[in-house]
Formats: sequence, structure tokens, C-alpha cells
Amino acid sequence: MRWSQFFIPTLREDPADAEVVSHKLLLRAGIVRQLSAGIYSYLPLGQRIALKVMQILREEMNRIGGQEFYLPALHPAEVWQESGRWSAIGDDMFRLKDRKGADMCLGMTHEEIFTSIARNEIRSYKQLPQVWYQIQIKFRDEPRPKSGLMRLRTFIMKDAYTFDVDRAGLDRSFADQREAYKRIFTRCGIEFSIVEASSGAMGGSESSEFVAKTDAGEDLIASCPSCGYAANVEKATSRLPVVEDEAGSDVPEEFATPGVRTIEDLARTPYLVPATRQIKSLVFIATIDGEPRAVLALLRGDHQLHEVKFTDSIGATASRAAHPEEIRDLLGASAGSLGGVGAKQTASKLLIISDLGLKGRRNMTTGANKDDHHIRGVAIERDIQVDQWADLRTVTSGEACPRCGTGVLEVYKAMEIGHIFKLGTKYSESMGATVLTQDGKPVPIVMGSYGIGVERIITAAVEQNYDENGIIWPKTLAPFDAVVTITNVKDEKLREAGEKLYKDLQHAGLDVLLDDRDERAGVKFKDADLIGIPYRITLGKKIADGMVELFDRRTKQSEDVKLADIVAQVQKLALAGV
Repeated sequence: MRWSQFFIPTLREDPADAEVVSHKLLLRAGIVRQLSAGIYSYLPLGQRIALKVMQILREEMNRIGGQEFYLPALHPAEVWQESGRWSAIGDDMFRLKDRKGADMCLGMTHEEIFTSIARNEIRSYKQLPQVWYQIQIKFRDEPRPKSGLMRLRTFIMKDAYTFDVDRAGLDRSFADQREAYKRIFTRCGIEFSIVEASSGAMGGSESSEFVAKTDAGEDLIASCPSCGYAANVEKATSRLPVVEDEAGSDVPEEFATPGVRTIEDLARTPYLVPATRQIKSLVFIATIDGEPRAVLALLRGDHQLHEVKFTDSIGATASRAAHPEEIRDLLGASAGSLGGVGAKQTASKLLIISDLGLKGRRNMTTGANKDDHHIRGVAIERDIQVDQWADLRTVTSGEACPRCGTGVLEVYKAMEIGHIFKLGTKYSESMGATVLTQDGKPVPIVMGSYGIGVERIITAAVEQNYDENGIIWPKTLAPFDAVVTITNVKDEKLREAGEKLYKDLQHAGLDVLLDDRDERAGVKFKDADLIGIPYRITLGKKIADGMVELFDRRTKQSEDVKLADIVAQVQKLALAGV
């Protein structure tokens, strides 16, 4: 490719609406352009990069026996209704009606579609295991699209699915996918961690999330440097110090607290009740089994509720904070005076769920469900009718590791780049996908689901590989292996030498960009640095001595190389690592 003919619309300044580094650089380097919120176009450089990512995905999926499909992005509602996700997913799904009035949707993922193929075509255990995958556009009506390619409304995903006759087979398939993912991210030059995570709307018994550490990430990861424990905070736990409570009174005591509305208010004079001895009471309206249900969540006063843990614990498909009027109708008081003591007498259908951090606590203080009043001397298990105990608390830095007990957890920002799930029989049972075992018994197919976002890989690669001058692409993802820069295209000898070198590098199997623009050398160097090509070969005055300059974008080191040796040297460098 010749730069003079290749479409690379670089920008000198950061776009005003771009916040994270990857967003700024992908726009400035002429790799993508925004069409609408969360919707981006790949320009020629971007397409070359995306195709390289997809090639790595294909190679590693094929390596473990994957067979590539290409399924429709437009789905009839019926298959999603069979699995139960038509109503469970909610507003994140793009829905529409065709000209006949039939309900349709744009696919967020393809579990239902692959399962429908399996149930119609697979009959016997002899046909299993199967490993199917595709690289396809997905759609999500993201409520807050932002951060460039990180949170999109339309995106490219590699989604794979495994089909086995039993759980042991699923375990093997899951392990194969896990190892393939490790190879994929390593080949893409991304530093990553594997962490425990919530399965969310996907369901299933187990999932592992692959994350890349970056300040632009929207996930929080808790990790232990001592033993290697790592989990998304939506799944992470920790060991809390044992609290020795005084016995307190045999009967809870109500007392007036005029003007007290917060945990902090009750901790001040004259009450002096520390947050560790208070019960935080939060009311939600959750959708459980398709029906709205009022839920009271209880935590220690100094702890924060994690909403994913909360919804996972109660099996809710959606939840929201209750409105003030709903709270008063339910418990007879306003927020700030709420509690679990006697709550069942006021609202018999109320579901009360308590964080495990309150288990066994005594002599606690909570709201009295009466404005401007609280109750002290509360023993949780004596005075509150808890329906369910669960881990609801958000883990924070400095807490003890739940695995080794001696390590101290660190919490850092990261972005999800891949997620693998043991679905089990969630979809095969609801959609009737069965096979006959060796004994002739029909059993539901045991499934796994495995996703990687192409844009997530590109974003993570930029977030982890840049400097003040621009992107530093890992070699495996770079749009070109090298750029040949002619410092003065008006110099006939330089131009001829550049043209010949360009062709020699191509014949050696390298992707090369020839910068043949009539621009100042400084402009050319800045552009090459910005778009992040690993090696720049500069033809200048030293060509008279048969020498060119070889610049390594990552190390920022330059060396003079004989023109006769440059092809072999660049070929060797391009093939060495990422």
C-alpha cells in the first residue's frame, strides 16, 4: 500500500468528546469513526487490524476442533421465548416487528439459535462432542454507550458453543476453551487475568472472565498477590474480622431519633452508634419468576450492597430501588427509618435477604419502620425473620483473602475481554435438545458458551500499548509490519531506492506501507508513530553509503542497517514474538 493512496485521516488533536486513551488514539490514528452513540465504522487501517484479530480467533478455535458457522443476526421471538430470555433480558435487546406483525429481535448472542440447530440435527451421543463457533455482529441497546469501542451498541463477537453428553465432557470442553483463550490473548499481546465472575443472564453453573488491567476499565477486580485468588467484585468475597458483640437486652428497645436519615447521622452525637453496629436497610422491587416482588436487603452499616450479587442471590431478572411512595406503602415509614424488625407483620409478602456479614450479630441498631425512630438491642436471628442469607457486600481493598486468609486483597480497574460459561442444560432443557445415550435413554445436551469481543481486544491492546506519540501495536495486530519512509520524494535516487525496497519487503512476505507522500520528514515520522507500525525504515542522505535507518516503535531505538541486509533483518524481527 502507498500512503499517498491509502485512506488514513489522522488527527493532530484529541477529539473533544473522547475521554479514554484508546478512544482518543483510535480516532486520531484514523482507525475508526463514530456514526452514532455506540456505533462505529472501521476505516481501512481498522479493518486490517480487526481481520488480524479474527484470524487469530479462527486459528485457535480450529486448533481445538471448532467448526465455523455464520448465523442470522435477525431472530424470530419464538426461540428466545422458548428459553425464557425474551422477557428476562429486558430493554438491552433491540426488538422489532416485521411487516406481518411478527415479533423479531437483533441477536445479542446466539445460544438459542445454536441450540435450535442442535436439537434438530443431533440425535445420538455418537455425534458428540461438537464445538461450533462463529464471528458475527451482535446488537445491544446499551443504555450508556461510551469509551469508544469499549461499550458499544453493535459489535463483533466470536461466540463458541460446545455440546456434550455429560458434565465430564463439558469439563473437558471448558478446559479446552480456557486454554485457547489464554493463547488468543497472549498472541494478541494483551496482559490478562482470569477471574471468577457472575454468569448473569447467561445462566449456568460456573463462569470465568478474562480481563485486561486498565484505568479505563469499568469492572473492579479483587485479587490476592499472595495466593493468586482473583474475582470480579460482583463475585468476590473476603474474610472479615470476627466481631464480638455484647449480649444486649433481651427485648429490642425503640428510641426517638428526630432528623436522623443516614448511617452517618446515627453515628454522631448524641447517639454515637458506629456504622459497624448499625443495620442498613434497602428496599427493592425485583422481578422474580416473571412477577414483581418487594425485597428488603440488610447489610452492616459500613458495607455497600453489590447489585449484581443481590439480583443473582434472589434469582431476579431485573431489580430497581423502590420509590419513596412504594416504601411508605410497604413499611409505613420513609427511607432512613427502615428496618427488618416486625417488617413481616407489616408486609407479609416481603422477601427479606440479609448479608452474611450480619450472621450472628447482636446488640445492633436499625430503623423502627416509624419516622424519626430507631430500635437498639437487636439480635438479627432472634428479632428479624430473614428469608435468605447471602453474600451481598462489595469487597474493598485491604480486606483479607478468602482463599489463603493471610493475603490482603487489592482492588483494581479492568475491562472484560472474554467470558466462558458452563451453561449445563439451561437451554437444552427449555428448548428440548436431547440425545440418546449408549443405553438408549434420552438426556438433555450439556452445553458451554464462550465469547470474545473483537473490539474489546483492539481496545485493550491500545490501552496497554501506547506512549505520548501514539499507539504501539503488538506485532500480531499491527495493520502493517513496517513502513518505508522516503524523506524526500523529489529526490529521484531516494524514490527509486524506496520503491525497490518496498517491493523486496513485499516479496519477502511482509505487509508494508510505503510513505511516498510529498510531506516533510517530521510529519511522516509523527504519523507513523501515531498509527503504531512496529518498524519504520527511513531512506535519507545515508542511502548514498548504502545505509538506511531502522526505528523500533516499541523500544524507540534506531540503528543504521545496510540496505542489502534490511529485508532479512525486518523479516526476522517481524516474526519474533508480539
